[in-house]
Amino acid sequence: MDKQPLGTKIITQIGVIVRDIEAVSQAYADFLGVEKPAWFWTDAVDVAKTEYLGAPSPARAKLAFFDCGQLQLELIEPDEHPSTWRDFLEEKGEGMHHIAFVIEGMKEKIQLLEGRGMPLAQKGEYTGGRYAYMDATRDLKLWIELLENDK
Repeated sequence: MDKQPLGTKIITQIGVIVRDIEAVSQAYADFLGVEKPAWFWTDAVDVAKTEYLGAPSPARAKLAFFDCGQLQLELIEPDEHPSTWRDFLEEKGEGMHHIAFVIEGMKEKIQLLEGRGMPLAQKGEYTGGRYAYMDATRDLKLWIELLENDK
């Protein structure tokens, strides 16, 4: 078995699903003693090329980020469309959704994790890269997000 199948063991992000990004981002800002970051919408499906369970999806979310040293906290308020975010909110409520790793070789890493019983559930693009959510809930009890940034 590979010692580091992703090529890294550095967790770069923790994603938290929320119902009210304004309220929760203010609570984190107060707790951390920083300014509340502005939130923004993820891109629409025509730009993000979002896929959920293998099909195009119009799902979007409001995002807000807190940089906390080497680790980034991402707050996610999903819209009403089917997505890993919406499913999580409906099934579990608010809380920690994923940990993220910056990787190289997205297709290969997806295949590797799928071979380990962690299927791809959602993927898309963002300005400067792409992401994939792998369902690692059976073994790791949370989602794994793969982030591949353009060079």
